[in-house]
Amino acid sequence: MIDLSRRATEGELLDGAVSESEAVGSLADLRFVNRWLGNPGRLAAATARYLNRADRPRLLDVGCGSADIPMMLLQRSPRPLVAVGVDIKLLHLQSAPREVQRVVADVRRLPFPPESFDVVTASLFLHHFDGAEVAEVLASLFRLTRGALVVNDLRRAWVPYLFGRAVFPALFRSRVSVEDGLLSIRRAFTAEELRAAFAEAGIARVEVRPSFPYRLLAVAEKRAA
Repeated sequence: MIDLSRRATEGELLDGAVSESEAVGSLADLRFVNRWLGNPGRLAAATARYLNRADRPRLLDVGCGSADIPMMLLQRSPRPLVAVGVDIKLLHLQSAPREVQRVVADVRRLPFPPESFDVVTASLFLHHFDGAEVAEVLASLFRLTRGALVVNDLRRAWVPYLFGRAVFPALFRSRVSVEDGLLSIRRAFTAEELRAAFAEAGIARVEVRPSFPYRLLAVAEKRAA
């Protein structure tokens, strides 16, 4: 029986060893989700105030997959933007757009100095971590920004889970996407859990708010904009 009162801890398939064709198909499904169910306009608005105040803004997106999120933010930027996408798997980055600088790295050991980006984003990424590691990842990402850390992730609830059970098999081309999509909802945070993780990371200036559809958007500000 499914229990949504607490976060699931099982690992997702795409984080492990799946075939190249399954990974490519699942990444295509993720791009579809980000375009139509990810509320990209709200994510772009959350980052804009920090990117727009820099002469040559720099953006880092971690766990970027095929880098559709940093590409979307780059396209919406009114001025030249240096967009860097990080993923732990080279295969995921091979289909990323050339406009995004691609770096293969583990988020636990990122090769960037402190405050080297105006904005750091993590979209549908933080829920892949468990326990104290969530706060550790938040703290390490917050050190890299001189403007804000913006986290866009799922909100754990019965409505999206039941929706996924009914719709994901018809919506997604990959069986990996179906299984990981449902597990991602079970691994997701409540607003209270996400606020607690930021507090554990020692990040005091943060706003966590619900975002359509069943997302959480957190903006942790380094300095007042």
